[in-house]
Amino acid sequence: MFPLFSPRTLGALLGGALLLALTLVAQQHRLFERLWFNVQSQLQAESRQARSLWLPGYRVTVEARTIGDGITDVSALSFDPDRRTLVSVTNKPARFLELDLDGRLLRQVELKGFSDPEAIEYIAPGVYMISEERRQRLVRVRIGADTRVVDIDDRQVSHPFSLSDVQSDNRGNEGLAYDAARERFFVAKESDPVRIYEIEGLGSEAFEGLQALSLRTDPQRDRRLFVRDLSSLQFDPGTGHLLALSDQSRLVLELDDDGKPISSLSLLRGQHGLNRSVPQAEGVAMDDQGRLYVVSEPNLFYRFEKP
Repeated sequence: MFPLFSPRTLGALLGGALLLALTLVAQQHRLFERLWFNVQSQLQAESRQARSLWLPGYRVTVEARTIGDGITDVSALSFDPDRRTLVSVTNKPARFLELDLDGRLLRQVELKGFSDPEAIEYIAPGVYMISEERRQRLVRVRIGADTRVVDIDDRQVSHPFSLSDVQSDNRGNEGLAYDAARERFFVAKESDPVRIYEIEGLGSEAFEGLQALSLRTDPQRDRRLFVRDLSSLQFDPGTGHLLALSDQSRLVLELDDDGKPISSLSLLRGQHGLNRSVPQAEGVAMDDQGRLYVVSEPNLFYRFEKP
C-alpha cells in the first residue's frame, strides 16, 4: 500500500496549516495592526513626543501594591483634584473606595442598591458619575467627607440615567471618562465590538431628563483600536487626548483629538520597569501632575511616572 502523501507533501501541508492558524491568531489579537503601530511610533517618536503625553516615557514607581485587607473586585479609577485622592468602585459588594496617591485605602462607602458598578468618574466637588453595567445606566452620586452610605433610591444623593433610552447597543459598558470643558462623557463598550460613545448634556447640573442628551459615535476611530477589549478610559484636558485601557491586550493607548492612536504603554513584564505583567487591569486615571495610575483585579495598585 502506498502512502496517501509523501513526507515532503505532508510536511508542506502541516506547515501551511500551522501558518494559517498563526495568521488567524494574529488577526484575532490584532497583532499586525499593533506591530505596524509600533514601527510607526519608533519612526515618528520625536514628532509625537512634542504633541502627546508620550506613554513610552513612563516608568512604574509603585508596583502591585495591595489595596487594603479584604478588598476585591476593584473595577475603576478616577482622580479627585479637590481632595487630591483617587476614587474607585468594587462590584461585589458594591463599594465606593477612596485611596491616597500611593494606593493606600483611606475609606469605604457602601453603595446600597447598586448593581454591578464598573466605572466611576469625578465630575465636580463631591459629585461623581458611576456606571452600572448590568442595568445599562449612569448614576450621579453625591459623596461628602462624612458619607458612609449612598442609597440609589435616595434622590437627594443619587440620580440614575438609563443609557438604553439613548442607545440600544450598549451592553458591556466598562469605562467612563469626563471632559469638563465640553461637559461630555466618553463611555467604553467592552467588546463585540469595541466601541467608544460620546454623550453630551450630562454635565454636573444638567440632570433634569434625557431630552437634551446628544450621543455621538466615531466608527473610524473605533476601527483603529487594535485592542481586544476596553476596560477603562481617561480624558486628559491638557492635550485633549483620550487614554484607553485594554485588559486582554495588556495595553494603555493614547488617542489624539482625531481618535488616532499615537502612543502606548505596555502592561507586560519587562516593559516600563515592570517585574511582572499586570494581571487584569480594570481602571486607569491620571492626576494633574501627569502621573498615571492603574488598578488591577482583585486589588492591585500601580503608579507610573516620567523620570
